[in-house]
Amino acid sequence: MDNRAEVSAFLKSRRGKITPEQAGLPAYGRRRVPGLRRVEVAMLAGVSVEYYTRLERGNLGGVSDSVLDALAKALRLDDTERDHLHALARAANARPVRVRRPKKTAVRPSVLRIINGLHDQPAYVRNNRMDILAANALSRALYAEVLEQKPANTCRYAFLDPRATRLFPEWERVARDAVGALRVEVAKSPYDRELSNLIGELSTRSDAFRTLWGAHDVHAFTDGIKRFHHPVVGEMELVHESLDLPGDEGLSITIHSADPGTPASDALQLLAAWAASQDRSTAVTQDDTEN
Repeated sequence: MDNRAEVSAFLKSRRGKITPEQAGLPAYGRRRVPGLRRVEVAMLAGVSVEYYTRLERGNLGGVSDSVLDALAKALRLDDTERDHLHALARAANARPVRVRRPKKTAVRPSVLRIINGLHDQPAYVRNNRMDILAANALSRALYAEVLEQKPANTCRYAFLDPRATRLFPEWERVARDAVGALRVEVAKSPYDRELSNLIGELSTRSDAFRTLWGAHDVHAFTDGIKRFHHPVVGEMELVHESLDLPGDEGLSITIHSADPGTPASDALQLLAAWAASQDRSTAVTQDDTEN
């Protein structure tokens, strides 16, 4: 990914989202474009117009954390957007090393024991490209359609599989969050070829992805609520938590859960029973074949 182009597009997109009224500035005359002018951002950030113009052209070389924080305040960036700006600056100031050690793809046995021990909660391990690397039985039942792919990738499923709009009733939000998460990962790993290839594939094959990618919005997966319409058990509204694995760069665990006694909890129990029946059916078929 071209860091300068990423920086320029991100800053321009954030500037275009802030009105003078939101920034506490008077709005004089007609504006050719929405949002703040460069001179207004520079004034709010306490830097010269020439310096801010250099930054918006994508040159973050040598910029200090204090300037980045002032810029984030002027543009009213949220925590995720501010962290993204700092990540872009780190990439701009790092030596370009295009030959990188391959991302770790093996899931440690101890991590597998953790997710497999969660019998009533869907849990899976993913990498920074949203590939599902390991999943417990309940998660395999919940994401069965996603796991049909090789590799199983939640972003590729969301944008290229027509069944995704059924599984995710709030597909627009899911799609927007997925693209925002990929944008964050690009800033962290600008020379990840497989990540770049995924973005290139989705940009080529999906108009929706291409449009969302052009918005330069960012998103961090931490916690929240996700709605499902599963083909077997129907509607579920599940809480999700995503936890980074400090010992495995780029890997994280996502766990879904439901409050006891709720319809979602009942649906998860039904899904677990269905998954167990499928496993027993598969085992019987294998035994018949062997005999």
